[in-house]
Amino acid sequence: MQQLELGNITIDVELKDIKNIHLSVYPPNGAVKIAAPSRMDMDTIRVFALNKLKWIKKQQATFKGQERETPREYLSKESHYFKGKRYLLEVIEHSHPPKVVLKHSTLKLYVKPDTPLEKRKEILEEWYRTQLKEIVPKLIKKWERKIDVQANEFGIRKMRTKWGTCNTEAKRIWLNLELAKKPVECLEFIIVHELVHLLERSHNEVFVNYMNQFMPKWRFYREELNKLPFSHLEWKY
Repeated sequence: MQQLELGNITIDVELKDIKNIHLSVYPPNGAVKIAAPSRMDMDTIRVFALNKLKWIKKQQATFKGQERETPREYLSKESHYFKGKRYLLEVIEHSHPPKVVLKHSTLKLYVKPDTPLEKRKEILEEWYRTQLKEIVPKLIKKWERKIDVQANEFGIRKMRTKWGTCNTEAKRIWLNLELAKKPVECLEFIIVHELVHLLERSHNEVFVNYMNQFMPKWRFYREELNKLPFSHLEWKY
């Protein structure tokens, strides 16, 4: 990985076995990355970046003004999200095993008295994990048929830098736990993205053509995902 400096903007440059140059600006902080053909020299890449400088600054300004979630304290009347919808948390103390119940516009969190913040967080995250495990298999089967691929397994885990990953050799897909909070269409976009990697490992023109073929509105869903409030942790895709 090499870097370009354009004023106060640092650009990561990766030379790859691709035909065309690709520029990306990632949320939440507007990190800039260029993927360029391995034969291209840095001077040519610098000129390309300079020509795109206005667009880069516009994207960074958009991300800078984007709504951010504040750190959660897991108290009653706090906002939490599920499938893209906002719910108010209601913490209910009881002596039975903890549980989470979704009712109307409320997420009811049943916990034992004096349950600490970290434990409340763990209980709610486990509920999110359970919900994803119910939703995801149907979506994977749906898109396996359409794309004509098959994943051997999938998993849910907390990831700081990506919404999803695909181990193409093991045919294993990992999905970010945070996707439980996002609209189902955004979850579906990530699933399609990872399944397409079973056809093409790189983010090259072939990959983009597959995405256009199987999910013509994928750019819209990606944009919607990146528009949504960020957690106080930082993700990018």
